[in-house]
Amino acid sequence: MAVTTRTLGRSGIEVSALGMGCWAIGGPWSEGGRALGWGRVDDEESVRAVRRALDLGVTFFDTADTYGAGHGERVLGRALAGRRDEAVVATKWGYTFDESARQATGENASPAYLRRAVTGSLRRLGTDRIDLYQLHLGDLPVPRVEALLGTCEELVAEGLVRGYGWSTDRADRVAAFAQRGRHATAVQHSLSVLRDAPELLAVCDKYDLASVNRGPLGMGLLTGKYGAGSTLPRDDVRGSAPTWLEWFRGGRPAPEWLRRVAAVRDALTGDGRTPAQGALGWIWARSGRTVPIPGCRTVAQVEENAAALGLGPLAPDQFAEVERRLAAVRSAALRDADRPHWPMPPIPSARP
Repeated sequence: MAVTTRTLGRSGIEVSALGMGCWAIGGPWSEGGRALGWGRVDDEESVRAVRRALDLGVTFFDTADTYGAGHGERVLGRALAGRRDEAVVATKWGYTFDESARQATGENASPAYLRRAVTGSLRRLGTDRIDLYQLHLGDLPVPRVEALLGTCEELVAEGLVRGYGWSTDRADRVAAFAQRGRHATAVQHSLSVLRDAPELLAVCDKYDLASVNRGPLGMGLLTGKYGAGSTLPRDDVRGSAPTWLEWFRGGRPAPEWLRRVAAVRDALTGDGRTPAQGALGWIWARSGRTVPIPGCRTVAQVEENAAALGLGPLAPDQFAEVERRLAAVRSAALRDADRPHWPMPPIPSARP
């Protein structure tokens, strides 16, 4: 059964049930010598991808001012020129950057910086309003978030922002944020068939928040494109694999996550879906508040993901089978963890 739209929490804004994540179209940027982007991209193909998404009914676009150190917002703004009213635009603030050097430089959680950040995003996006403005600092303590809410409400009153949210995986902090922010309307958090988020989904239900889902395809693992022999380049954030990125280690897919992908692949694709389409169907079946935002940088990726809208959520029996298989993998992992580990098995070669 097709799924086409969702309501963006208490804002009442209608969005497509599928969004387009725009991290990758920001292109290369880094912090020191570590890549934070997804490698080199073709800006013209990125523009075509955004416009193709609109043609196929995808209306929700999620970016951040720091993606590409400002370049990602500029590309999205160019792609939406002349079609801005067809789109719901979400961006984020909190990290600082040097646009000319394509470098991340730190973070700033002050109300004064919030004012400067929204002005910069509006300029780069070429728009007069941001539909969903999200705090990007996921571990910020609640008192510091509360200090920002007054400015957020002022931005809503001035018509510069329609609603605001927080990109965080901290369910306990989201509850406090939702109670105190009148126009708080969404939480962006990690959610995929590989990693559920029951506490965050419960908070969304309790406070009428949209659940905007980053990493819905496991940063590519759930597309079926990567296997044990895959190596990601160093100019790709997955190739440099910072500690917060759990799916990849040493530029390779992490074996424990590949095992989970293998366990559920048949259950996700049994009705003719691609692995990516099955993973998106699982998210829609998980909750009626979810809006997954898989990253795209080509027209082909947009077309494959958008086709999932017509297929809709996984059927109840499919969803149950995926859960059964995941439970079996988790049980096996626990049994392995309890086994003695001496003598150690041979370490496999790092070469493919």
